[in-house]
Amino acid sequence: MDTTQKKSSFISSSVLVLFSLCFFLSNSAFAKDLNHGSPLSKLFLFGDSYLDTGNDNFTVISWNIPYGMTFPGFPTGRFSDGLILTDFLASFMGIKSPMPYRQWNDLSKTRVSNGMNFAHGGTGVFNTRIREPNMTTQIDIFKQYIADGVYSRHDLDESMAVVSSSRNDYTQYYTVDHGTHEGYQAFDVKVIDQLEMNLREIRNVGVKKVVMMTMQPLGCLPYMTRTLSYEKCDKPLINDNIYHNTLLKKAVQRLNRETTDSPFHILDLYSAFMSVMNKRGGGANFSGIDKIASPESGNPLLEPCCTSTVRNAMCGSVDANGVKQYTLCDNPNDVLFWDIYHPTESGWQAISSAMKPSFDELMQYNIFQRRRTSVSASVDTS
Repeated sequence: MDTTQKKSSFISSSVLVLFSLCFFLSNSAFAKDLNHGSPLSKLFLFGDSYLDTGNDNFTVISWNIPYGMTFPGFPTGRFSDGLILTDFLASFMGIKSPMPYRQWNDLSKTRVSNGMNFAHGGTGVFNTRIREPNMTTQIDIFKQYIADGVYSRHDLDESMAVVSSSRNDYTQYYTVDHGTHEGYQAFDVKVIDQLEMNLREIRNVGVKKVVMMTMQPLGCLPYMTRTLSYEKCDKPLINDNIYHNTLLKKAVQRLNRETTDSPFHILDLYSAFMSVMNKRGGGANFSGIDKIASPESGNPLLEPCCTSTVRNAMCGSVDANGVKQYTLCDNPNDVLFWDIYHPTESGWQAISSAMKPSFDELMQYNIFQRRRTSVSASVDTS
């Protein structure tokens, strides 16, 4: 098979999996049970690999086997073995997972009715070593879709934006720019300032509700815990996390003081992670959390399912002869982390379930705001 045929076959498979994902999400128990009648019917996503469902090009590791092995059985561009946070948040709204903007021309235009995903794995608010659109550019692409008439003002008035960012900025700071721990707080202020401008811009284009996720506990990701035998988190990095999230919450408060309807909200990804790791999230259908945390499991909680066997290799890497440079655990459903950065589908289900009460409050708050506005408009004050 020549290169053109391979590419055509791969694109066809990608289209097929997107339709399969739509079928799954539209018929899942989540979609049936979690729609609370909210007028929010569109979801826009900005940020990094925690939300990216296939925007990165086919050379990125997320398009390699074994990514997607749990669902749908082959890679979809998601950085996991199956569904990720985006899919579960969309299901909480009772909608299908928004399509990646880079795949829009490959499918029916009606697919944009649920919103669109602009997130790119490896990106941050600033440029990183990954040559993909940073947050500002992602928003500019979104604005172009609005200018082109893909989304109307009415559409935006029924929309929510969810933003996940900053981890890659700090990875860039420490590993590429050789930043110091002493200079971290000054750099963090720059990140928060840029993020604040980005959130304001999303709101300014007309999005009804803008939700910013706190930064996940970087010190607990396998990338940082492997030198600790995957048994405990890196405390200095956790302290950095807490500082960042404190500044982030203050930034959201400042943004809300600029408005009358408080459209900016925090979704606490950090606390959800910690809840699951402390086994308080174990009731969220995460089958392996108790098993993994038990002494007889033989596997530390923070050890990923997919690990590289060669220096500088990654999950999904192969050598020039196509030989795998990674190993897999027996069952991803029994493991919190998929690779050194990302949760498994089962892990994401537990984490998203831990966030569900807060997410439900956001949805109910929107209903209350709409009803209050409607009642006020119906009263004659003349």
